[in-house]
Amino acid sequence: MLGISKDEKQEPRYQLKEQEAESAQFFGLDVNVLAPGDRATIDSSTLGYPLLSLDQLPAGDYYVQAVLNVYQTFHRADGHTVKLPPDMGEGQKWYEKPGNLMSKPQSVHIDPASGEPIRISLTEMIPPVEQPKDTKYVKHFRIQSKLLSDFWGQPVYLGAIVVLPEAFDEHPNTHYPLLIDQGHFPSDFRSFRTEPPTSEMSDGARRRADAQYRLYQDWISGRLPKMLLLEIQHANPYYDDSYAVNSANLGPYGDAILKELIPEVEKRYRGIGRPWARALTGGSTGGWEAIADQVFYPDDFNGAWGFCPDPIDFRAYQIVNIYEDKNAFWQEGPFGRVPRPEMRKPNGSLQAVMEPAVRREEVMGTHGRSTEQFGIWQAVFSPVGADGYPKEIWDPRTGTIDSTVASYWKEHYDLSYIMRRDWSTLGPKLVGKLHIAVGDMDTWYLNNAVHMVQDYLDSPQNPYRVGTFEYGYMQPHCYTGGGNISNAEAGATLFQRIMPQIAQHMKDTAPKDGDMSWQY
Repeated sequence: MLGISKDEKQEPRYQLKEQEAESAQFFGLDVNVLAPGDRATIDSSTLGYPLLSLDQLPAGDYYVQAVLNVYQTFHRADGHTVKLPPDMGEGQKWYEKPGNLMSKPQSVHIDPASGEPIRISLTEMIPPVEQPKDTKYVKHFRIQSKLLSDFWGQPVYLGAIVVLPEAFDEHPNTHYPLLIDQGHFPSDFRSFRTEPPTSEMSDGARRRADAQYRLYQDWISGRLPKMLLLEIQHANPYYDDSYAVNSANLGPYGDAILKELIPEVEKRYRGIGRPWARALTGGSTGGWEAIADQVFYPDDFNGAWGFCPDPIDFRAYQIVNIYEDKNAFWQEGPFGRVPRPEMRKPNGSLQAVMEPAVRREEVMGTHGRSTEQFGIWQAVFSPVGADGYPKEIWDPRTGTIDSTVASYWKEHYDLSYIMRRDWSTLGPKLVGKLHIAVGDMDTWYLNNAVHMVQDYLDSPQNPYRVGTFEYGYMQPHCYTGGGNISNAEAGATLFQRIMPQIAQHMKDTAPKDGDMSWQY
């Protein structure tokens, strides 16, 4: 990866953005067995973003930096050998991945017309990640997953961050419900702050600190229901988390989390260990995971609170209908075509369109190895291709959609279709268990899929009342409900708002012999 920026406010490696007009220029190149002293050449044939080619770069003075994202060879149980970027404890951030090589940022004059080579040396190595320490309330551990290790052909670990309820040690005979908070890779539990904000804090930093301290006070005071709160570390070679389901390309992450990690958490920290006492929550990626786990494992969880979920109906895969549209990049007519939007502000102005957004990921890693959004969706949802990498949902250069891959996605991971297809058995098991909120101006158009799901679940012909839906007026991505309040306010009060709802639902649906010792 070669980054080229116009300013030095941040190192170029930090300036690659999905917002096309705000991004630095990047080029990406595959290299194989690059030995010390060897050269890799980035020239006019190397794919770039936002500009397509080095030839298009205006002559001028720039800051440049190169990073080598080191891949590893995996010999999987399905017989395929693939080269992928392993997570090294950082949550799949190539620009901070321990062991990756990089150059120091340097100022250079670039003139593509001159033909004069500019040499950059990878002289630095990114250091290991410092591991978080346990506190009274926050505990950390990892287990080796046999299911995932067998699939990947080498040891694979799942990490758990567990937040203990107030007075956990003082009640040694008490057992607790489990709330699983799904989402992107958590390096630690970041929602607590044990001290009030300091005087020098201002604006967003102070508001965040206020919210963290308020949650801590509510947690330790006993104002919140007594539950175990679990955040999972399941970064993998394709992304910072696995989407918590079984997948042909990632392996049986759904089963590994349900059958290996969750029982270990409940064993170590006195969980009740029964389905009625487990609930799911999460936003964005975590919103999809919470809903998907409730749908795929309806007998094992007792409710999902999913916010701003990734596409839960692939007729609205962001702005693309993968079943009816022929091309993901363009809406095409007989004489003209319009680029499909990919990212927007709440006022409707565009920040990205599909073709460059997909090309950005191709620059970051071919064969779906970007460790970014389109890459992980494809890795989770697709069958394995002949080369061992995920079969492409569309051609990353032209946008042409592969209808056979779309059909596979539909049958295996389109949550809306799966619910409709299996409703006679799923409906009774999901009654009262799905709670979804999204901004009605979601940044990535994710509200469209939520509307499609609601159209079915709330239809008069459906006898099972399974879901509640909430839309934030003019709110972008990350809306988590709470009425007509901002995303920041909603996020700051999330646990205080949903934990009482979850506790009440568990009490209302618990069996007669249900353990209620956690209500102290």
